[in-house]
Amino acid sequence: MSGSDMSVTEIVVRAPAKVNLLIRVLDRLPNGYHNVWSLMHTVDVFDLLRIRLNPDRDGLVLTCGDAPLPLDKGNLVYRAAELVLQRSEKNVGVDIELTKVIPLSAGLGGGSSDAAATLYGLTHLLGLDWTLSDLCEAGATLGSDIPFFFKAPCAVVRGWGHEVEACSLKGERWVVLVNPGFPIQTKWAYKQLSSQREAVRPLGEFTKRIDREMSLSWEEVIGIMENDFEPPLFPFYPILGFIKDTLLSFGAQAALLSGSGATVFGIFRTQEEARKASTRLRRDTSWRIFDIPMGSTDLPHDPFHVGSSSQVSNV
Repeated sequence: MSGSDMSVTEIVVRAPAKVNLLIRVLDRLPNGYHNVWSLMHTVDVFDLLRIRLNPDRDGLVLTCGDAPLPLDKGNLVYRAAELVLQRSEKNVGVDIELTKVIPLSAGLGGGSSDAAATLYGLTHLLGLDWTLSDLCEAGATLGSDIPFFFKAPCAVVRGWGHEVEACSLKGERWVVLVNPGFPIQTKWAYKQLSSQREAVRPLGEFTKRIDREMSLSWEEVIGIMENDFEPPLFPFYPILGFIKDTLLSFGAQAALLSGSGATVFGIFRTQEEARKASTRLRRDTSWRIFDIPMGSTDLPHDPFHVGSSSQVSNV
């Protein structure tokens, strides 16, 4: 990344949600994390981050409206901004206004995406020469899903999330996200998975082919979508299985729990099919429902994408 124009003091960055089209949880690593293999893709639901340089003081100030989130080191956005300032040895004031749209603790990667957006936006504002590798490495020190967002829209994620390789997925699809309104804590989900399964299944031949070719079609993906968290979590939350079955009955080509939940999503061929399904789902529920395209926007690595306070960049 080349240095940006330091006369720019503000940027608005869009942070997309993600879904796991396939997630296999393998053995446990020495560092305590689980070894995973996941095919991840962004979807067009975005949090917004307005990042400003404040010449009147030093330090960080994070606000996020009515969202029930910590505003200090308990928030990944705060820690991401703090990391940039520490590594750059910059003594500047930074104001970050976070507008949450992505549901919390929902398996959609909202917190990780927000942190990636913070790393991206603040390094641009400060004119830092961070490469894509620098951003990924910094993100990996903060959270396992963060590096993925620098390789979006589609990537294979391995290890504990630090090994990310961009993948080509041909064709377009629409997705209906259904969030039932309750969170599932990731640590608890992993505990249930570990306690209930007798052995770790090895990766199948299709994942090995993806590793070799890093290119596939939606027709291929539809046939192999799988989430290792479904068997242990669905008995605790039968509503998740009901949502999955409902999406399939409403015409989804495939439906799956995203991450460790609690969001369930369905893949549809067209916008019309997705809209029909979401309309039917909204009639009798208070669930949060989105009918949106699968993400298609690449990261704006070109610094010319950052020009003024009115510029919105995609992360």
